Amino acid sequence: MEEKVLEALCNRRSIRAYKSEQIKDEELNAVLKAGTYAPTARGMQSPTIVAVQDAETVTLLDKMNAEVIGDTSKHPYYGAPTIILVMGPSDNPMTVYDCSLVTGNILNAAYAAGLGSCWIFRSEVMFNSPQGKELLKKWGLPQDMRCVSSVALGYADCPQPAAKERKSDYIKIIK
Repeated sequence: MEEKVLEALCNRRSIRAYKSEQIKDEELNAVLKAGTYAPTARGMQSPTIVAVQDAETVTLLDKMNAEVIGDTSKHPYYGAPTIILVMGPSDNPMTVYDCSLVTGNILNAAYAAGLGSCWIFRSEVMFNSPQGKELLKKWGLPQDMRCVSSVALGYADCPQPAAKERKSDYIKIIK
């Protein structure tokens, strides 16, 4: 395995503080491209990736996620200027798995591109709300989309967190 790939996989960590500066289009496109190359069940490529950089919509998504938490004083996207949403058809039993693999590729590609990222939960609840359904409609997406994950993306405004020690029984090799 190429050393750079292993380094990225071992050292990527969730970033929870972002600069307000928007990321470059080339960086965003590279991260999104990596997401599209994640494995999907039967190669169906069923997920849809939505990248949101419009400041008004980013603020709205942050507010929606905070409402799910029940604390609108919080900023669940940590000030990230870009939010990536990963969703798929709700009638596909593989949607959660496919979207999770896409999200993993996005997170690792972000680190490799020098960006900070953090997987943010509660997306499914957000997009099951009337406000979420309205956004899907506005974006021309089917109302029955299941939003599995969202990613805060931007330039880190904090030191890179260190990896925790790996647990001793993480791996079992059966020969």
